[in-house]
Amino acid sequence: MTELARFGISIDPRLLNKFDQLISDKGYDNRSEAIRDMIRNALVEEQIDKADSTPTVGTVTLVYDHHTRDLSDKLTEHQHSHHDAIVSALHVHLDAHHCLEVVVVRGTAVQVKRLADELIGTKGVKHGKLVLTTTGEGLGA
Repeated sequence: MTELARFGISIDPRLLNKFDQLISDKGYDNRSEAIRDMIRNALVEEQIDKADSTPTVGTVTLVYDHHTRDLSDKLTEHQHSHHDAIVSALHVHLDAHHCLEVVVVRGTAVQVKRLADELIGTKGVKHGKLVLTTTGEGLGA
């Protein structure tokens, strides 16, 4: 088993009650695991923000009306021109008019953000969002 360090914190009881409710709603068994996840998340975000060369992976989620002229072709062309960064794509028909596309991407944070901006900024995309992460290598258990 990994050696663990223990520490204490002082916290307002009302804030602690809200935190306990939050982690209960999210299904955590205890505060320690919730706090470890929060710390890991903050450290991964720091890796992404600070290091241009850190390998990252992510998803670009796009929602658009597929009746928009040439939009599907434009999105496909963007993806083909970045074939080295595109891992996979999922296309879902939401209703008679709207589609959801999830594109899995990889590269440095700068490269992935640039690609996401191109896809999200394509005329006719109604909404888009990039979610980035890293492997978390070096963060500990």
